Amino acid sequence: MSYEPKKTTFRKGSNKKEAQRHQNTTVWKPNKNSKKTKQINSLPVYGLCQRCTDVILWRKKFRKYKPLTTAKKCTGCQQRTIKEAYHVLCDNCARSKQVCAKCLESKQVIVTSDAIKSHTDLNKEQQDLEKMISMMTERERRSYLRKLVKEENSENEEDGSEDDLDGLDDDDLDSDLDSADIGSENSEEEKEEGDAHDIPPRQKNGTNEKLQEAMADKLAL
Repeated sequence: MSYEPKKTTFRKGSNKKEAQRHQNTTVWKPNKNSKKTKQINSLPVYGLCQRCTDVILWRKKFRKYKPLTTAKKCTGCQQRTIKEAYHVLCDNCARSKQVCAKCLESKQVIVTSDAIKSHTDLNKEQQDLEKMISMMTERERRSYLRKLVKEENSENEEDGSEDDLDGLDDDDLDSDLDSADIGSENSEEEKEEGDAHDIPPRQKNGTNEKLQEAMADKLAL
């Protein structure tokens, strides 16, 4: 019995591949209320070149990102110091070699670790701020909030925006905070009452002249 090898078939004509059968008409969106999605989106992306940064952001967008559960070993120092997924070098080794921590190519790093803060650091700062404000007295709290408002207004002035609190002093700000609701409620009522009882000065002078003329006529008779 003779064995004949199977003939290979080749595509005739153009070797261009056809497009995929099922085209995506809408972009896939993950569940916004998922705790896993919020955790993945809060993880920082730093120490990478532009291409690797785009790859990590794509993985986060389509839920292909798998965060690390334990520290990963660095190929440079052989220590378990990598806390970011898909990184090959730790931050210190990548900085010393001036390469991307993922592709190991000497490209420009988009974001460094000094320019970002982790989610835990932000939560810690927020908790410390709330704790500090809760321990203040009412006067200290008002002074601190007033200082924050002035700093924000000064930043807006530098950007070219208008500032509404330029001519106010500290006492004026306190009085505005205390009587913000009272003035707005009673302003319209007082205005209506004042318009009803007030008489223009010309009208008063006219009535007095008419009375004097009537009295003069009676005396003449």
